Amino acid sequence: MKEIRKLLGYLGRYKWRVLPGLLFLTVVDGAQLVIPRIIRRAVDEIASGTFTHSLGFYGCLIALIGFLIAFFRFWWRFFIFGTARRIERDIRQELYDHLLTLDPPFYAKRKTGDIMAHATNDLDAVRMTLGIGVVILTDTVVLISGTLVMMILISPSLTLLSLIPLPALALVTLYFDRLIHRRFKLSQESFSRLTERVRELVAGIRVIKNFSQEKGALGYFNLANKDYFKKYLALVKVWGVFEPLLIFLASMTITTVLYFGGVRTITGSITLGEFIAFISYLGILIWPIIGLGWVVNVIEQGKTSMGRIMKLMEEKPRIRDTGKIREIKGVIEFRNVNFSYNGRKVLEDINLVFEPGKFTAIVGRTGSGKTTIINLLLRFYETSGIFVDGNPIEEISLYALRKAVGWVPQETFLFSDTIRNNIAFGKPDASLKEIERVATLAGIYDEIMSFPGGFDTVLGERGVNLSGGQRQRIAIARALLLAPPVFILDDALSSVDSHTEVKIMENIRDFLKERTSIVISHRLSAIQDADEIVVMDRGRIVERGTHSELIRKDGLYREMYEKQKLRELLE
Repeated sequence: MKEIRKLLGYLGRYKWRVLPGLLFLTVVDGAQLVIPRIIRRAVDEIASGTFTHSLGFYGCLIALIGFLIAFFRFWWRFFIFGTARRIERDIRQELYDHLLTLDPPFYAKRKTGDIMAHATNDLDAVRMTLGIGVVILTDTVVLISGTLVMMILISPSLTLLSLIPLPALALVTLYFDRLIHRRFKLSQESFSRLTERVRELVAGIRVIKNFSQEKGALGYFNLANKDYFKKYLALVKVWGVFEPLLIFLASMTITTVLYFGGVRTITGSITLGEFIAFISYLGILIWPIIGLGWVVNVIEQGKTSMGRIMKLMEEKPRIRDTGKIREIKGVIEFRNVNFSYNGRKVLEDINLVFEPGKFTAIVGRTGSGKTTIINLLLRFYETSGIFVDGNPIEEISLYALRKAVGWVPQETFLFSDTIRNNIAFGKPDASLKEIERVATLAGIYDEIMSFPGGFDTVLGERGVNLSGGQRQRIAIARALLLAPPVFILDDALSSVDSHTEVKIMENIRDFLKERTSIVISHRLSAIQDADEIVVMDRGRIVERGTHSELIRKDGLYREMYEKQKLRELLE
């Protein structure tokens, strides 16, 4: 029921749009109930042979009612369907706003396709419930109650006979209500998996083609596609039984009324006009009875989808923004920091000091914990023992902390927008002169100007029309534009050659002198000028010092350096 309460809450936001819509819908339903009474009068007058010019009057009256029905039908559609669209927009906005508050651990466990299904297919089901679902429910209540009143006025006993199938109808509806809920939930979950499978295969199309695995990818897709088909077909089978069953029960009512009503007309208990009007009302009554099946289907789908959306909205970020400090100078300390992930120790007894004007490099084998240090500094994960300007990192505003850090990861992300807008992403009001300056520092300016559109060149998805090195350098330019107190390059030049990497580091040397600078690199040639080089292995700091100091030691750094020098000579 909490899903229904939530949906009613959204309708309550727009009550001054919903109420006029319901009023106009009720007027339309009421107008439909008047027409059989007019027909009854006309038929009785024809049967008695007493009509004169009144038949034309009745025809004009029905035409006028038809016009009013069409007029008010437009307005109830405008208000009710328009409100459903507005609520769909609101929920989508709330969902996206909530997703922005969640931290990396959430995205590590939830698939993108599943989240996309919540924002598309589930929202469609909610909109249908709040739109056509509300309409059919109102029709069901108004038309059934109004029609029964009109039928009772004609013949109470005949009305009672027409209601005989209703208990069976209630039991059938209750049974199928639960069945539809279960099967629709399973189909939505399967759709989420299918969406994720499609996203994954499209994103990895280059790898698929490179390894000539089109057939394997198709088989991989077919598994998810067939699963969704199977789950949805199971739901369709239920619908396929439910709705015809309702129609059958409704037709039993017509059969009963035709027999007993016909007998009463012949015996004179009711007039021919009353019998025709009664049949007309019965025809009106059948629609909401059948519509009851639609209501159950639509509401169950909307309730299930709203439940899925609410479950996603109930996800809470692990990292709480409790900090009040908003000004950051850039002194960062790690004091005996330990960190474990999924039960595995990733960092052990880490002691580091990063400060303004100091260029610190972190090197080590793959998986030694270098990037984990940056993730903890940015509070993507939580641990104790980290201080910023002497204050525990928890006391720093999360927004201020991340705004103060210009971080360029190895896996860069570019938007399907112009190069100019990608560089200016963190500073939308940046001038072209500022953008050109940081592009020059990042060593990408000449290549950008060689494109037909220059800085206005539109990139493909994730910058697919650029090389890996070009993407990384645009990401560096984006971070440089912010001029943050803390600047981090996390193996951000791995896709460029060593000559270009050294040139870029020379370009930004003056920029780094004014800031707390942290560079993670596998290429030791780029960080030889660092004020301190921290060497990591298996989550621990095993060496630290300048390049010349570490070369004199017979340790891991020297081993790595000599291997790289030998590799360069062989190349």
